[in-house]
Amino acid sequence: MSAPPITRGLLGTGDPSLGAHLAAHGPLPTHGDPVLAAAGLTGRGGAGFPTARKLASVRDAARAARTPAVVVGNGGEGEPAAAKDATLLARSPHLVLDGLALAARAVGADTAVLAAGHHQLAGLDRALAERGDRGRVRLVGLADRFLAGEETALVAAVEGGPPLPRGKNPPVWQRGVRGRPTLVQNVETLARLALLARGESAAGHTLVTRHGHTVDVAEVPLGARLGDVLTVDAGVQAVLVGGYHGSWLPALVAAGATLDRDGLAVHGAALGAGVLAALPADRCGLRESATVVGYLAAQSAGQCGPCLNGLPRIAAALDRLARPGPPPAGLLDDVARWSGLVVGRGACSHPDGSVRFVASALRVFAPELAAHGAGWCTASSSARPFLPVPAVTR
Repeated sequence: MSAPPITRGLLGTGDPSLGAHLAAHGPLPTHGDPVLAAAGLTGRGGAGFPTARKLASVRDAARAARTPAVVVGNGGEGEPAAAKDATLLARSPHLVLDGLALAARAVGADTAVLAAGHHQLAGLDRALAERGDRGRVRLVGLADRFLAGEETALVAAVEGGPPLPRGKNPPVWQRGVRGRPTLVQNVETLARLALLARGESAAGHTLVTRHGHTVDVAEVPLGARLGDVLTVDAGVQAVLVGGYHGSWLPALVAAGATLDRDGLAVHGAALGAGVLAALPADRCGLRESATVVGYLAAQSAGQCGPCLNGLPRIAAALDRLARPGPPPAGLLDDVARWSGLVVGRGACSHPDGSVRFVASALRVFAPELAAHGAGWCTASSSARPFLPVPAVTR
């Protein structure tokens, strides 16, 4: 894989100690407004919301409610194809903790929580001990599930309840943990805030997980040409952008797209979870997609009709379309109809993201769909799935 233009600002040298952190970045400034420092920074958790506006909204809500806010650092990376947040927490935990402290200062919080996978808690606890912050920051372990980092499910987990999505009205920035205004911020966003507060350049880069001949995490400029970040050559048929709630793009289209909101939106894609996966030409895109959608259907919280009924039907239909042979009459129309019925009707965006992925697969792999209908498959590789999918459990 060709080396992309990359910076080491967030990923550091691989030494996660406080000493190495201070040698590289110096102490956290005690002056300055973190809201102003966040100008130009957008969230790296998927939605891309302006960070300064989010900080100000929580701060103002806390003042109006006359109660301290709560800050939650979201390291719940349930996306199986993503590794950026886990890599950041392992390599640069003190940047994340600095950002958490800055966010707490910005919104007037008296409670700070860092939520991550259970396997990451020991390393984070060591970082807190180095800083003398045990007792000031609470660690919360999250289950290894796709919806673990969904904002309302995360709030439920912090409260000690089942990590299930809730309705978004009122939003958590108004009433989150224990009914208090709550800032939920992705850990990469917090780390970038810590760099910006020190006067370091940070807003113009992003972390991505690249799947090609190898899998790695890199820090790349926003606006970079995707073909300069990920190898997209004749051996690639399509690129998945954004992860399992993202979109497939044809290889030629993906190679010329730029990694920014507008550059991807014109192709119906978004950076989302920061996943870029180059699907080899010898794989069946329909089979890869059907495997992912089967996993997504099983990862539903099972609370809403769109997920409980709609996604399993769509997954079963895609599984049938992924097998060579004429499909049942009207099956494609059924998938389109079922997809339309689930959008916007769940407690969270899981059904919406899932059917977005399905629609892009049926569009990009239309030639493969025709081949399957004629009774054959163009794939020549029978290796294990290219895209990582954990065992399907509920």
